Parts: sequence; structure tokens; C-alpha cells
Amino acid sequence: MKNIVLIGFMGTGKSTVGKRLARRLNYAFIDTDQAIEEITGLTVSQIFAKHGFKRFRGEEALLASKLADKERLVIATGGGLVLNSGNVEKMQRNGVLICLEASPEAICRRVKNKRTRPLLAKGNLMVTVQRLLKERQSAYEMAELTVNTDKLSPEEIVDRIIQFMLERGYWGENC
Repeated sequence: MKNIVLIGFMGTGKSTVGKRLARRLNYAFIDTDQAIEEITGLTVSQIFAKHGFKRFRGEEALLASKLADKERLVIATGGGLVLNSGNVEKMQRNGVLICLEASPEAICRRVKNKRTRPLLAKGNLMVTVQRLLKERQSAYEMAELTVNTDKLSPEEIVDRIIQFMLERGYWGENC
């Protein structure tokens, strides 16, 4: 059974939607940022502060390798996991990439009180979000399905993803 790999910028709903989707499908749910925190014993912010950006991206790559051969997972990736093409290839081996997107305004509303996110900790939030979205756009375009989350409830997003998976025949006739 194909994994469902949710990609997209922070604040687009990957973790919220992923948990609900996993429950509906009776799949396990993995949030890559949380998994890295459990593995290292450090928060994402602490990893960035103590060991830098490269170490965090290295941890992401190791985790992507571990998850690539597993089945029946809904994986909510960190927003930058797709910046490494090797990570994308690993996730696509047994997974379907689905991008959750939102407008810069919606993202800013959702993350404004979560300034502990290392990439958003400094500077003008809107300018930073717009810049990072532009930098990552081509990576997010690798998804087989993109769902804009601005005006949809988590349940509506889950319904769209399930419908897509059924229409594409990823689960066959028995789902």
C-alpha cells in the first residue's frame, strides 16, 4: 500500500490533515519534524542553534531513507524536506506526494504566534514567507496533487485526498 507523503510550506495544515487522514485510513502517522526531535532529543530550534541547518537537513535525509521502505504511512514532512532531491526520490519509491498549499496571508495568520520556527524567527514574517515560498515552488510542484487549504476544513482536505487516491487506483478495488 502506497504511503501518502504530505509536502508543503509550514502552516499549510500537513500535521493536522495528516493525523486525520491516518485515522480515516488506519495508517500510522509520522511527522518528520517530531520524529527528528524524538531521535535527537533536541527540538528543531535547538538543532538549528547548536548544530546548524546542515545537520538538520542531514537528519531529514536519514529519516527519509528509513521511511522509504515502510508501508501504510501518512507522512507530514517538514516544509524543506523536498529541497533535497534525494529525499523526494526516496519518498516517491513507495509514496504519493501531495502538496498542501496556502496563500502567504493564510500562512502568516497560522504561524504568527509560532515564531520558534527557526526560518521565521527573524525579520518581517510576510517577506520571509513570500521569499521561501518562491524558493520552494518548483520542489512543491513535484506533487501529484496540490490542495489549497485556505478555505477548506481539514475533513474536506482529507476527503479530496482520499478521492484522488481512489480515482488514481492507488488502492485498487478493495479500499
